[in-house]
Amino acid sequence: MRILALVPGGIGDQILFFPTLDDLKRNYPDAEIDVVVEPRAKGAYRVSGSVEEVLTFDFKDRNGPADFGNLLGSLRDREYDAALSLGRRWSVGLLLWMTGIPTRIGYTASAGKWFLTNTVPLLTEQYAAAMYHDLVKGFGITSPCPELAVSVPKPDIQWAEGEQQRLGTTETGYILIHGGSSQLAQSKGINKIYPVQKWQQIIEDIQRKQPDLPIVMLKGPEDEEFIAAMMQFRPDLKVTSPGDIGKLAAMIAGANLMLCTDSAPMHLSVAVGTPTIALFGPTEAKKLLPHSEKYIAIQSSTSAIADIKPETVLEQIWRG
Repeated sequence: MRILALVPGGIGDQILFFPTLDDLKRNYPDAEIDVVVEPRAKGAYRVSGSVEEVLTFDFKDRNGPADFGNLLGSLRDREYDAALSLGRRWSVGLLLWMTGIPTRIGYTASAGKWFLTNTVPLLTEQYAAAMYHDLVKGFGITSPCPELAVSVPKPDIQWAEGEQQRLGTTETGYILIHGGSSQLAQSKGINKIYPVQKWQQIIEDIQRKQPDLPIVMLKGPEDEEFIAAMMQFRPDLKVTSPGDIGKLAAMIAGANLMLCTDSAPMHLSVAVGTPTIALFGPTEAKKLLPHSEKYIAIQSSTSAIADIKPETVLEQIWRG
């Protein structure tokens, strides 16, 4: 059996979709599962243990007829038995119909639902991973949504062990901070960056109460400006720059605590089971963080992440 999943969105969306893929693999252990994702999200599948092949396609409106035709031809050649899609545009439904895939699953709210064979309700007021997992009902699977999980390659774990030695955190452990925000979110006017001055207050309080516990800043490809500003305040801060999502997951797994904003590293932190405190501005925490004492969401009452007081964050850190 060959199954195809169309998964628009960034790395965070892919990680939230992993439970769906994992459940499909559990129910169809001999199936080959492929995904079609945006180029920016391909790297997420370094830590997926359920996917055979990753194809890339920009689901946004920048594709010409040749791009569409190339993808269609590639999918037809693979002769899939079933497909499911997070995409709700009519063009996605049309694409699946044109592939000739016999079973095509999507949401009833999709503009292209007429091209689908099986549809499921779109229940948006729940944790996103559970909302995505509802698609397996189109296969007749009724099991609850599994927890987020990733499969980290052994070389990435070894890299993280070496990085922890370099940082001098092997014996003590460390608090990991990710305060950045993707350029795509910023281009859409979604501000997920917590002010540097407020991070500084949080760091000072932690170091005063736990002077021997290192604090490590997580630097991604789009965090240059944020990290530079943090280093101006605290030149002695430790910084790590994992080169891919596997190494990133391994570094997060080694942390005592993850402090972050709504981001892909937040979802990875949940997937590896690291205690997490996440700050939310305009995005809704209940849809992006599972309900658990281990994963604490701090939601801005004004939708502005900058309005969260450092004291509120510290109260959660020291809550015992």
